[in-house]
Amino acid sequence: MNETLELITPDASAAETFTDAAKAVAHLEALYAEATGFLLEKFNETLESKTATARFRAFYPEVRITVSSHTKADSRLSFGHVALPGTYAATITRPDLFRNYLTQQLGLLIKNHGVPVHVGPSETPIPVHFAVAAHPEVTVPQEGVLDFSLRDVFDVPDLAGMNDDIVNGMAGPNPDGSGHLAPFTAQRVDYSLARLSHYTATKADHFQNHVLFTNYQFYVDEFEAVARRMLADPSSGYTSFVAPGNQEITDPQAEIPGLAKLPQMPTYHLKRADGQGITLVNIGVGPSNAKTATDHIAVLRPHAWLMVGHCAGLRNSQQLGDFVLAHAYLREDHVLDDDLPVWVPIPALAEVQVALQEAVAEVTELEGYELKRIMRTGTVATIDNRNWELRDQSGPVHRLSQSRAVALDMESATIAANGFRFRVPYGTLLCVSDKPLHGELKLPGMATEFYRTQVANHLLIGIRAMEKLREMPLERIHSRKLRSFEETAFL
Repeated sequence: MNETLELITPDASAAETFTDAAKAVAHLEALYAEATGFLLEKFNETLESKTATARFRAFYPEVRITVSSHTKADSRLSFGHVALPGTYAATITRPDLFRNYLTQQLGLLIKNHGVPVHVGPSETPIPVHFAVAAHPEVTVPQEGVLDFSLRDVFDVPDLAGMNDDIVNGMAGPNPDGSGHLAPFTAQRVDYSLARLSHYTATKADHFQNHVLFTNYQFYVDEFEAVARRMLADPSSGYTSFVAPGNQEITDPQAEIPGLAKLPQMPTYHLKRADGQGITLVNIGVGPSNAKTATDHIAVLRPHAWLMVGHCAGLRNSQQLGDFVLAHAYLREDHVLDDDLPVWVPIPALAEVQVALQEAVAEVTELEGYELKRIMRTGTVATIDNRNWELRDQSGPVHRLSQSRAVALDMESATIAANGFRFRVPYGTLLCVSDKPLHGELKLPGMATEFYRTQVANHLLIGIRAMEKLREMPLERIHSRKLRSFEETAFL
């Protein structure tokens, strides 16, 4: 940094105390707008003048609460309260995007502890890249393009503030000694919002609270068809459909121009006015993509995410097109080993399991013992080698047998493990597309009529399961099973 440049900061609004959550969030929005507006103005002036006349800095807003009593909140709640007396704080970004979430979380804190919340500027600078991210017409030049370094004039993203230490349970107190109020810092959230736009080609604003992941293009086509049927039905509650490129339609007959180049993880949104719709992400194949997608979607604090994709059936009794409802996971994907050790159990969540099983029964019109003909419940193994069949079979097959696995894929355990890590309810329903141990490989011409019908039903089952979860009270789906004994108050 060039120490000769004068540091200039905006005249920010003062910190205020609130007992009304909506007013507290409104003040967060005002502070954020002031800070980012200042940075955008100075950034444009600097680019236009092509000279560095001063150093400019603005700060994220923060929310802070102090609890002095050991009085316990409702023990049935897994969020909305702090465990011990003390001061807790969180930096906040994009309060406009998170308005409903913040209003709910702050409202619970005020109610459960009977104390006000304090809203004011934090001491964490806003990186200029994140401040201008909402303005696509503004481009941040690469280092070396200008006659001076942007780092000398503006703050840039700092990896020290963008880690997962809080959710991983590794973070110490904030620099001022306060505890953590939220699972992510503002910089970590901003980083993920930018990555989501890059990987999915849709704005974070479009993401809904219920997220389906798939590894097969057919589900995308089926999702669009379902969305158009929903839009044609005024009683469905769905209001629009969004495709990559932020192409949004409300007319079920409207055309959606295809993009010249699809993003790495094409994403589609069947929206409701309250954000309780359904998002579908085609993550492609592999645990790396599964981790990348869930790492970033987690900051949006969805109410559930489910994997609905293809898998290899491991039992001779299975047919192509059969369903597998995961109740356990064998983790050999390795991408999360440093964040969540493999010895950590990933439990099945009863609410999600019931919703998925009921959805299968409704869509297939089978129940009880008949349902067992097309659906197995068991362990799903997730690996990181797509061509595992080409290696010596004795080792992998022995481990699969020991684990009692009934299906194998490359994404499900990663998605479930990251759901556990990020406190996002998760589940898995897979469709058997091949049986490599029994000579039925994934080759052209292998699909049967039964298989094609089941794949069409699979997406409908995922949607119906999400609708069932949407009907549950929030405190039931976000249960204590996903919370540790040292948790943030925010969900």
